[in-house]
Amino acid sequence: MKSILEGVRVLDFGRYIAAPLCGSMLAELGADVIRIEPPQGADDRFLMAITNGGEGASFLHCNRGKRSLTLDTSQSVGREAMNRLVAQADVVLVSFPPAALKKMGLDYAALSAIKQDIIVTAVSAYDSTGPDANRGGFDGVGQSMSGAMQLTGFGERPTRSAVSYVDYATGMSCAYATLAALINRMKTGEGSLVESSLLNTAMNMMAPIYMEEATGTRSRTATGNRSPIAGPSDLFATSDGWVLIQVIGEGMFRRWATLVDRPDLLGDPRFGTDQLRGDNGDVLSEIMAQWCSARTTEQCLAELDTARVPAGKILSPGQVIDPANGLLENYFEQVEYPQCDTPLPMPGVSARVSTSDRAPTPRAPLLGEHSGEVLLEFGFTNDEVAELVDAGIASV
Repeated sequence: MKSILEGVRVLDFGRYIAAPLCGSMLAELGADVIRIEPPQGADDRFLMAITNGGEGASFLHCNRGKRSLTLDTSQSVGREAMNRLVAQADVVLVSFPPAALKKMGLDYAALSAIKQDIIVTAVSAYDSTGPDANRGGFDGVGQSMSGAMQLTGFGERPTRSAVSYVDYATGMSCAYATLAALINRMKTGEGSLVESSLLNTAMNMMAPIYMEEATGTRSRTATGNRSPIAGPSDLFATSDGWVLIQVIGEGMFRRWATLVDRPDLLGDPRFGTDQLRGDNGDVLSEIMAQWCSARTTEQCLAELDTARVPAGKILSPGQVIDPANGLLENYFEQVEYPQCDTPLPMPGVSARVSTSDRAPTPRAPLLGEHSGEVLLEFGFTNDEVAELVDAGIASV
């Protein structure tokens, strides 16, 4: 069985999470994704270092399935080599502000002049046409400027999510949009500029809350772990741990009320709809808290499962990858990395396609691991490769 994107060449100049994750997702579907970085390595390679060579956990996750080419594109010889690669590529991934892209020769105008049907997928912190277009930023910019941090936590101060969800969501959005651009090129022969920003992604995820504000329906405030739109939906202490319980919808609320032996709640006007149950969720949470405190975590989960009320235990990262919990075997691959003494628990692909090759995704590449073979495949001679290496433009 062939991979869906077999034969598609992607040059990945992305950094950190969003653009590299997009490249990794394309690689999972069979594209030949080539990560390009300076001979000394890009900064994001070494963030959250865990290997003997200093490679970081984020890099190892977001660059699975790729090949590595080192190339100093700040020098004219390296820029010329880059342009030769672009002329034979299908997609170029970048994650720099527009002004920086133009300076690097990686803007859409420059790349489409080299290859008319090139697809350029560009990630930035802000919209490329707005007043902040050339400002840099990371995931936290999306969280803070979208209003999300004001609603996270318990209200004492704005709180950032520990998980870089804006980065990851942006990378996923870019992957689907890049696929759309490839389909369009198949139909029309045209190239495309695919653009996404961290702030736009974050705002999309907040859209229903903006609508509440605009209509004057309600103005949200931080409510900790308790949901403001349904209930009981909160984090509860058991006799030996914690469980998260989410009750949404009339049928589920009825089953929950039966479970906790409170049929009187079904006729209470305070709890007639999901929104009313959210507005009065503190009352429901108190009832649920008493019920949970008298049971162990496993007892809670067993009874909730029987009543078909969604719930989950609270796990630490260490517990998630503990074989005793049964998640490691079902959700992870154990990936060997040359400079790491321990196999790395790598989550499986986030979505699978039945008609595509489902072989395990190869590990992230060592710095410059494939420089020689990539350059030769793109038509460079052995002498040209040697000249680039001797000049410090590339490393093999």
